[in-house]
Amino acid sequence: MTTFEPSAPAPLRLASVPLRVAPALFATTLFVSALLLFAVQPMFTKMLLPRLGGAPAVWSVAIVVFQAALLLGYAYAHLVTRMLRPGLAALVHLAVLAAASLALPIGLARGFEMPPESGVVLWLVGLIAASIGLPFAALSASAPLLQSWFAASGHPQARNPYVLYAASNVGSFAALIAYPFLIEPLLTLRTQAWAWSLGYAVLACMIAVAGLLVARGAQTATAATLASAPAPTLKERLVWVTLAAIPSGLVVAVTAHITTEVAAAPFLWVVPLALYLLTFVAVFRDRPWISHDAAVRLAPFAVVPLAIGIFDGSRSLWLIVILLNLAAFFLLTLACHGEIYRRRPPPARLTEFYLWLSFGGVVGGVFAGLVAPNVFPSTYEYQILIVAALLALPGTFAGGWRKWATGGAWLAAALAALAIPRLVFDARLPDAAAPALQVAAIALGTLMLLQRHRPARLAGLVVVAFTLIELWRPGLVRIETARSFFGVHQVVESADGRFRLLFHGATIHGAERIGEAGPRPQPRTYYYFGGPISEAIEAARATQGGLRSVGVIGLGTGSLACHQKPDEAWTFFEIDPEVARIARDPRLFSFLGRCAPGSPVVLGDARLTLPAAPRPFDVIVLDAFSSDSIPVHLLTREAFAGYLSRLSPGGTIVLHISNRHLELVRVVAAVAAAEGLVAWLKQDVSVTDPREELHANALVAALARKPADLGDVPNRPGWRRIESDIAPWTDDYSDILGALLRKKFGR
Repeated sequence: MTTFEPSAPAPLRLASVPLRVAPALFATTLFVSALLLFAVQPMFTKMLLPRLGGAPAVWSVAIVVFQAALLLGYAYAHLVTRMLRPGLAALVHLAVLAAASLALPIGLARGFEMPPESGVVLWLVGLIAASIGLPFAALSASAPLLQSWFAASGHPQARNPYVLYAASNVGSFAALIAYPFLIEPLLTLRTQAWAWSLGYAVLACMIAVAGLLVARGAQTATAATLASAPAPTLKERLVWVTLAAIPSGLVVAVTAHITTEVAAAPFLWVVPLALYLLTFVAVFRDRPWISHDAAVRLAPFAVVPLAIGIFDGSRSLWLIVILLNLAAFFLLTLACHGEIYRRRPPPARLTEFYLWLSFGGVVGGVFAGLVAPNVFPSTYEYQILIVAALLALPGTFAGGWRKWATGGAWLAAALAALAIPRLVFDARLPDAAAPALQVAAIALGTLMLLQRHRPARLAGLVVVAFTLIELWRPGLVRIETARSFFGVHQVVESADGRFRLLFHGATIHGAERIGEAGPRPQPRTYYYFGGPISEAIEAARATQGGLRSVGVIGLGTGSLACHQKPDEAWTFFEIDPEVARIARDPRLFSFLGRCAPGSPVVLGDARLTLPAAPRPFDVIVLDAFSSDSIPVHLLTREAFAGYLSRLSPGGTIVLHISNRHLELVRVVAAVAAAEGLVAWLKQDVSVTDPREELHANALVAALARKPADLGDVPNRPGWRRIESDIAPWTDDYSDILGALLRKKFGR
């Protein structure tokens, strides 16, 4: 551990009154700087969604780019601090802020209108860098610069400028909490961008005042204190990087996990990042809110339930699952950041310290956001980072390497005993084995808690638990796993061998009976013949005297292809190439091959590809909202304007809006009214035993320009007209939080 004695302050040359206000001025300036820095992240990323389908990976990649810009800003701050006196450094920084202001107001850079079919990540990195890279990097440099200037100011409190880092993170936390609850519901994106630009100008003025205040009193302080501070060793720097990388990777991994389960929306993006920043506020102080020892003691109690998957099988407990993930993330991050603060260097090494922390942040973010999605078939980076955080707890390596080798032997034996029967001999657990597996998991969890004071052994047991839950899931047998920019897809078979299903996250995207006889397989889940989706298509077919062309947004397994009739031209629009590959593979699903072998599958975001279709459609089916991570940009007025541009006269738009967490009926009704459409809705209740034929009750809306275009839909049982009392969503405004609250609590 690095310890230091506070260096003596420089001679006081400032007037007493300005000197007294220095702490408040610097703290306020840091607060505003952080407020702007972290308000722009969800704001700008929300601007990206209409071009990238709302995938959780958009936020993951954006975090990595923001971390890289932060590193660039910290490197610039470190160089300026070492090369220039505070007064001259302030002038240089003001010039940099002025140059960065030429990129304002914030918006999407030109030349990035259409994402490519491949290389989306590199395209996205370029778009973010070109649009916001310079202003973000310039703002990032403000925090270490201001803290270093304050350290050299000669003020008595300058002995420990690290407390200002807490003020900075309070601003970051405030921005991330304010965005989903105040900024997003009340302001359009355009208004947000102009308000942010005004705040940027105010901050530049505050930085100028702070630079003027410290300029005369710190002519020689930096050089003097730097000479007296020992340089950190390579080992110390590596420890800083490691302790910073683990939480940084975790914030990307846990955000991707949570947003896949609910929605790609700023209010969920910001929660893990806000907790991440809150840990800095809590521990970067002389009297931490939660002691380092307490965080280390509490972390296992949150990690163990996650490791044994105690709530994995219950969708009704989704909120508990999210809170448990956030609690484990918070405590592990708190432990890592507490250890970082314990190992902080003297103030003279402050900018270098933050530079190494920022580098660690980039390392963790790149691993979780860029490397892992291209290396692992599933989200294994989350489990890896949890184990890494446990290994970072104090005392892990206290027993020496020999003890570690002994522990590695039993761990390897346990993993082999779990993996070989499943992977080599294809052993499977029937549904009836679920209670026994739960008992085994709880027993393993109890053993983990008994070993919580031994971090290395605890980490090993967590690895065993993750392996047990991953390989031995009763009732379902994994056939194939595929990962893309847009998520993780799993093809599984039921334990009885009757059905094959496609999962995206925890959501079923279609199912087929294995070996079904006949020329055409029967659609399952929400798409069964006689369900509300089927009714809406049949009504349109009868009203229009047959359908010439149909456009379907969202492919899944291709179940809807079997609703196609001879002489009808159906076109499927799918954003994820992996989904298209799975649906076309006859070894996995046969809907496309047997029901619509000639139907094209157009890859890309339907917001861009459907309006470019060569022919109008008599029916447009939107089947992109059953996943819990919904593409918000497909429910805006701009999106519907695109649909209507390719909807033939008398045509119908059918929306499948079944969703566990979001109330979308009012959203659809509002945008329909805004576009002059009539809207009818049906909640299917006919399926009482979904396990028998794998049918599922769907919530479906049918929209048309006038009532007659819907045919007999209004007269069919269960259909009702819907209206809305909320504002329609646009690319400039949406309220995911409101949809979540309506679903949870009603009106």
